[in-house]
Amino acid sequence: MSSIDTIYRNPIVAVIRHSNIETIIPLVRALKEGGIRSVELTAETKGVAGIIEKVMNVFGDDVFIGGGTVLDPETAKEVISAGAEFVVSPTLNVDTIKMTKRYGKLAIPGALTPTEILTAYEHGADMVKVFPANTVGPSYIKSVHGPLPQIPLMVTGGITLDNMKEYLEAGSISVGVGGNLADPRQLNSEEDFKALTKKAKAFADQLR
Repeated sequence: MSSIDTIYRNPIVAVIRHSNIETIIPLVRALKEGGIRSVELTAETKGVAGIIEKVMNVFGDDVFIGGGTVLDPETAKEVISAGAEFVVSPTLNVDTIKMTKRYGKLAIPGALTPTEILTAYEHGADMVKVFPANTVGPSYIKSVHGPLPQIPLMVTGGITLDNMKEYLEAGSISVGVGGNLADPRQLNSEEDFKALTKKAKAFADQLR
């Protein structure tokens, strides 16, 4: 399932920080029911490998699970071994790209300048995460996409329901949405998960 086509079909990536083993299943289910199937579980979360493994055991190919905030090849291998289909980094680390590609998974390193973006792509990145996107805005994505149309771009950082479509129209093929979509620390009841499904649907409806 580690195909960039999966991102094209499911371009909204829910970036989940502070996840935990107790609430991750209802959280992912709420996102899925709202129309969001791509989920990035960040590696600074304690026990992230076990969390990824649990999600994969429950949902299998019904969701597209990745490991995020991966800073080194060792962490890349850890999340891949747990079941991650893609590996996202906030920075460019060539060894992390190599490790990810060694296991046939999608490598999505972070970059900001055109030089960094091209360097990441030339070292095997399947897609490049422009981060932090909110410091440059959609017009910057359009300017970068012009001379580098062959490089698939994801934008992360400050993505909201109001600006997501602007980034996609500017040339990004994917958006990573964090706390503006889901914060596990605020999910404490059935009503909270229902509200998350409603919010996910609002984001997914922007793609129509």
